Amino acid sequence: MTNASEPLKAGVVGAGVFGGYHASKYVALEGVEFLGVFDPVSDHAKALCDKHGGAPFASLSDLVDACDVVTVASPAVFHHDAARRALTAGKAVLVEKPLSATAAEARELVQLAQLKGSILRVGHQERFVFDAMGLFGDLPRIKSLGARRMGVPGVRNLDVSVTLDLMIHDIDLALALAGARPDRVEAELVSARGRLADHVRTTLHFPGGVTAKLESSRVAEARDRVMTLDYEGGAQVSVDFIERRFDNPAGLPLDPDFDTKPSAKDSLGANVAAFVAGVRGESGGPGADGAAGLAAMEVALEIDKACGSDSRM
Repeated sequence: MTNASEPLKAGVVGAGVFGGYHASKYVALEGVEFLGVFDPVSDHAKALCDKHGGAPFASLSDLVDACDVVTVASPAVFHHDAARRALTAGKAVLVEKPLSATAAEARELVQLAQLKGSILRVGHQERFVFDAMGLFGDLPRIKSLGARRMGVPGVRNLDVSVTLDLMIHDIDLALALAGARPDRVEAELVSARGRLADHVRTTLHFPGGVTAKLESSRVAEARDRVMTLDYEGGAQVSVDFIERRFDNPAGLPLDPDFDTKPSAKDSLGANVAAFVAGVRGESGGPGADGAAGLAAMEVALEIDKACGSDSRM
């Protein structure tokens, strides 16, 4: 790593939409020098660098050698190789969700980060919106939650199931709120391409009686991302992630102006900034570490298994 007084040198693996997002966040961060991107499609890498700065790298090895911190924003099936090579070189790594395409690969990355003493973070950005609202604060015990995360047909992330693509956000939040892994998973496959799920419903049963009913689709007619949380004592909070608002009739100590906070307005930027802060030895905020990313992924794979879906192409 660099001296604390020197800028951190950052690079991105993957020149798609999210690769561009991550590049723009590094460019905007003080104390960070964005060096560029590696993508096997050189024209894509050049186009990203023409827009955000830096230079296209000829190989993944060249990028890893040059950088202190690396974001992996390639398709999920390539996450393991890129993250493994960066961690092996002792670099700090931020991986877009899911952490990898298989549980074995994800566990290897977590173990490698521990072995190398390297920081491994995962792109569960919704945590920063939750934190801005106050939903990770001192609240009554959660009893149940229901979440619906519906997306319209597109061309991104079709190499993995909708469970690993979209539902994993709500799985991560449910795990964080319940403070445990579910001990029983029920799931229903609503629609699929072949054996790869496009629409899934599941109920997660946690120790102590907490339940989470989740539904996700990427073939819906309209985008819809909402969550309802029920607490002991009868309080209920309804969140609309698209509208960036919540209903809180019981008056729980939440922040009604959360949407003015930078971490809620730009949760991806907040996650990148927290990742960099962690590398600097500062607080990493509510971001998901490798272990949390692994836990969310393992539950997602359990859901796919329970509904008879494959998790990847």
